[in-house]
Amino acid sequence: MRQARVHRIATAGPDDVSGLDEAIAAGRIDPAGIVAILGKTEGNGCVNDFTRAFAVSALSAALAARLPPAAVARIAMVMSGGTEGALSPHILVLERGEAEADVAKGPALAIGVAHTADLAPEHLGRMGQVWLVAEGVAKAMHDAGIDDPADVHFVQIKCPLLTAERIAAAGARGADTATRDTLKSMGLSRGASALGVALALGEIEAHALNDAVIGSDFGLYSGRASTSAGVELQNHEIVVLGMSQSWSGPLAIDHAVMADGIDIEPVRAALKRLGLEARGQLASEERSRLVALLAKAEAGSSGRLRGSRHAMLDDSDIASTRHARAFTGGALAGLTGLTELFVSGGAEHQGPDGGGPVALVVDRRKGES
Repeated sequence: MRQARVHRIATAGPDDVSGLDEAIAAGRIDPAGIVAILGKTEGNGCVNDFTRAFAVSALSAALAARLPPAAVARIAMVMSGGTEGALSPHILVLERGEAEADVAKGPALAIGVAHTADLAPEHLGRMGQVWLVAEGVAKAMHDAGIDDPADVHFVQIKCPLLTAERIAAAGARGADTATRDTLKSMGLSRGASALGVALALGEIEAHALNDAVIGSDFGLYSGRASTSAGVELQNHEIVVLGMSQSWSGPLAIDHAVMADGIDIEPVRAALKRLGLEARGQLASEERSRLVALLAKAEAGSSGRLRGSRHAMLDDSDIASTRHARAFTGGALAGLTGLTELFVSGGAEHQGPDGGGPVALVVDRRKGES
C-alpha cells in the first residue's frame, strides 16, 4: 500500500533550494520518492516570467546531485508565477512511497503524474490540445490507482504557450496558430487544458466541445482543473490529486468551487468535511493541519462582482490575472490565516466565470501535525 506525503517549504527566491536540501539531509524527504514539485514564484506570471524556468533549473540541479537524470526528468515541476499582495513564495513537494506500518488505512490522498508529448503550436488552444490533455489525465489517474473520476479532487497542469519563434515555426510548415498574440495564447492554452480535464473526468461531454468554444464559452468548465501556462516547456505536466482506498496515511483532500473571488463559504464547507471546525479564521491548531491550499483566481468577464464594478480588466499597466491572484489570495488568507497559498491566476474554463476551484490537503491527526 502506498502513502502520500506533502511538504510545504518557504523559499527566499526562485532559485532557493535550501529548504529542500535541508529536508532531504534531515531525512524528512526521500528524493527518490518525489513525483512532483509545485511552486509559487514572485514573477509577473506573464509570457516573459522567467522565474518559473529559473526555479525549475535550480530544483533540477539540486536533485541531479541525488538522482539519475531520468529520475529527475520524471518529476513534474509546475511553477506558477505571481505572488501579488501578501502571497508568500513557496514550494509543495509531493512524495509517495511505501506506507508506514502504523498509519491509518485508506481512503487517503493519492498522487498520480503524467507527461504528454510535445504539443505542436498549431494545436494550442484547439481540440488537439483538449484531447492530448484528456489522454494525459487518464494516464495520471492510472498512475495514482484511481479508477473513478469522482475520486479525483484536483488536477494541476503546467501547459505551454506560444512564442514568436513557435508561431514562425508553425507558419514555416504551412500551419496557422489559434492566435498570434503570445499573451492571449496563455489563456487559450489554460482553457483548452482545463477542458481536457473536464472531458477526462466526465464533467463535459465530447459533443459539447469544438475549437470555437475554447476561450469563449465560459459556461463550459471543470470544477477540478487548475492550469498554468509557461514558456519553459512544450508538453504538459499533469498532476492528479484524489482519494483512494488503496492508499493510506493521515492526509486527505477535498475541493470546493468558488463562484467569485470572495466566495469563501464553499471552501469553509470543504474544510469542515475534512474535519476542521473552521468557524471563523482557522485557529492555530487547525491551521497547522492545513498542509496545502491550491486555488484558481480570475477577474470576471462582466467587469462586475456582486453588482459592483471592478477595474481589474481596465488596467493597462497590470494584467488582470495579477489583480485576481492578490484579491482571491487575500480572501483565502483571511479564512485560513496562511499566506503560503498556491493561488494561480487565469481561470479560463476552470470554475465559473470570475470564480475557480480550490483544493485543500489536510492532516487528519489532531494535535500531531
